Amino acid sequence: MDQQAVIETEALTKAYGHQIAVDQLTLQIFEGEIFGFLGPNGAGKTTTILMLMGLTEPTSGKARVLGLDPVRNPIQVKARVGYLQENMGFYPDLDARQMLRFIAELNDIPSESVEARIDWALNTVGLAEEEKKEIGAYSRGMRQRLGLAELLIKDSKIAFLDEPTLGLDPDASNRMISLIESLCRDRKMTILISSHLLHQIQRICHRVGIMIKGKMVAQGPLANLAREKFGVGKETFTLEEIYMKYFQEN
Repeated sequence: MDQQAVIETEALTKAYGHQIAVDQLTLQIFEGEIFGFLGPNGAGKTTTILMLMGLTEPTSGKARVLGLDPVRNPIQVKARVGYLQENMGFYPDLDARQMLRFIAELNDIPSESVEARIDWALNTVGLAEEEKKEIGAYSRGMRQRLGLAELLIKDSKIAFLDEPTLGLDPDASNRMISLIESLCRDRKMTILISSHLLHQIQRICHRVGIMIKGKMVAQGPLANLAREKFGVGKETFTLEEIYMKYFQEN
């Protein structure tokens, strides 16, 4: 893996009044890496993503995304970063091709290349045969795959994925995980994935970070975290067991 950091934070902090949502976060995520972002609801994961995208300003500390400051250069960051939210806000009366055309226009993609890029994106995510169906009739799994197609249309260098398989059946979930792996492997996309489905994180992530009450209490390869808490490598303990050990101690 190329060890060039594409996401960096230094003592990144976000406070809402007296409540600290993210507390002194220092983090590096490398190009072409899948990083699992773990923690209970309210741990500060979504707030961190919003700061990295320039959607909310930190109270203190610094962040760099692809060398850019999200506070000073939010438009440039958004142009290079994709965000797959838990509930994607697509127009239900459009079909997939119409939606992707609209996204391409918003992102100033040259008109002469749009249709070919849409064809390629829809084929990549397995929606080519469903492109004429209105998005309102899509299953949740199909909408999530359309969200990945949006990242491809934008040629996103980094993707923030928030619970990308939540509510999907096993087949759709496996298909989504395979797509995420292929984006990293084939396109060298850097992916930060937030999920409570720890068996999926264990399957695909190069490293994980565990946030509890706004603090990053652990980060690194799974084998290192297992060794730190149990004295042995990851073959003996699952990510769920490792996560629960950190959770109970914090």
